[in-house]
Amino acid sequence: MGLIDWQWPKGTPQIILTTVDKLFNFGKHYSCWPLTFGIACCAIEMIQTTNCRYDLARFGMEVFRATPRQADLMIIAGTVNHKMASRVKLLYDQMPHHKKVLAMGSCAISGGPYVDAYNVVQGVDLIIPVDVYVPGCPPRPEALTDGCMKIHRLFEEESIGRVGDPKLTRYHETG
Repeated sequence: MGLIDWQWPKGTPQIILTTVDKLFNFGKHYSCWPLTFGIACCAIEMIQTTNCRYDLARFGMEVFRATPRQADLMIIAGTVNHKMASRVKLLYDQMPHHKKVLAMGSCAISGGPYVDAYNVVQGVDLIIPVDVYVPGCPPRPEALTDGCMKIHRLFEEESIGRVGDPKLTRYHETG
């Protein structure tokens, strides 16, 4: 018996009640598309997370997009230097409204072993707002999967209220 053959029992009301927020958040939760943006050695672990052993596809995140206009999640996987910082900000600005950022690895979070280098940004949160941090050097695929699940929880808490209203939005845009 498949889904097509199934019939509602007689006398059962066929009404589904929900809120608009829950309906939209359900769609965002199960269709979160990350941006293809691997910078350094953490990108290898990010790629490993999509393989069959860890299977990021079960969370609806198997489609890594090549353009920021179709991506919901930016995973900063590696070292960001000052020369690249303006491009990271540009990619972030081109993403649609309910965008999220996940900083993966100690280089993206705080500069990592290159903390004293003159050309390395001391944390990507100085450029763009970061929603979830995944520590490690490089973090294991299980840690990235846990970070993606935290991103999903953030999607569930969002409201589709007026954009820019500080009472309704969780994070504010940076200028």
